[in-house]
Amino acid sequence: MLGRAYGIARSLVMYHGVPGRHRKMVRFYGAFLGPGDIGIDVGAHVGSRVRAWRALGARVIAVEPQPDFTRILRLFFGRDDGVTILPQALGARPGTARLGISTATPTVSSLSTDWIDTVATDRSFAKVRWDRSVEVPVTTLDALIAAHGEPAFCKIDVEGFEVEVLAGLTRPVRALSFEYLPMAHDAALAVLERVDELGSYRYNYSPIETMTWASDRWLDAAELRALLDRYRPLGRSGDVYARRTNDR
Repeated sequence: MLGRAYGIARSLVMYHGVPGRHRKMVRFYGAFLGPGDIGIDVGAHVGSRVRAWRALGARVIAVEPQPDFTRILRLFFGRDDGVTILPQALGARPGTARLGISTATPTVSSLSTDWIDTVATDRSFAKVRWDRSVEVPVTTLDALIAAHGEPAFCKIDVEGFEVEVLAGLTRPVRALSFEYLPMAHDAALAVLERVDELGSYRYNYSPIETMTWASDRWLDAAELRALLDRYRPLGRSGDVYARRTNDR
């Protein structure tokens, strides 16, 4: 019980307690979302993006399968008609899946056993334990969009399950992001390949929680791969952003 309380408190401090982060996030996501737009937050966790996107006037679909964090999202946003909270995961097809949960570090809870096996060998994950699991319902991005509308932006942060999430999407969305971890470099390239299959995109990269761009221009897929190759030895994670070319 104390371990769960510690993990939840740690996430709240990380994502809501850093001075100035919310303002930076609002400015950053203002390039993708505005009043009346729909934002889909896949892996909403404690809702830092939800909060920023609501400040921009966007309507938010918050997808979060971890029961502890679904409860926090309902506490923070349950009375906000502009936020829809979905206690489920996304994947390639509807059904159920088993979510591996790290009690002390719930930000790295994952539906991908392959991803867990990969990152567990990295020394930065040496103290991480996936010590419990829970069965969660799964739907698809296509079904979500059919029910709630076309998103202006979709954030996908699901610890190695991104390819499966995108396998449940059959048409390009205006803009999206997915997480990059150097120790799971090949998995990120597989996600990039899937995004490239969906449509014509340009890309950029933002190092972890900096809300700044690594490149002063948007890149094609080959240029992004080269940029990630330069960041990989630094060992710092971040997020890849994709913007559909015919929208700018």
